[in-house]
Amino acid sequence: MPPSRSVDPAELRAAVTAIAAWLDGDEEKPERPVLAAAVRLSLRALAADAPGRTVEVRVPPFGAVQCIEGPRHTRGTPPNVIETDPRTWLELATGRLQWTDAMEAGRVTASGTRADLSHWLPVVRD
Repeated sequence: MPPSRSVDPAELRAAVTAIAAWLDGDEEKPERPVLAAAVRLSLRALAADAPGRTVEVRVPPFGAVQCIEGPRHTRGTPPNVIETDPRTWLELATGRLQWTDAMEAGRVTASGTRADLSHWLPVVRD
């Protein structure tokens, strides 16, 4: 996904609103396309807010983006990789979960000296 704030803020907000009750624990897990839309749009928003190719953020099975300025990586596994599950990513992206808390709880794996998103979160702001 190319980094660009081509993410329509209204579309992003609608996608996050559609999964908000699940994140709050009030509803069952949303349908796969609904969850995928929220993850993909929020990842694209992160890439637009933090352009670059130094860190790869992976949220399997829905998407991955490269972001944050610095040395560009072109082959093999990037040295700075962040990976988490969709729920944790969306909690981080919406500010329901703090980066340090997610790291301490082992809900995020981060390798590399630049693999820290705390400055860029939350992606979706009220």
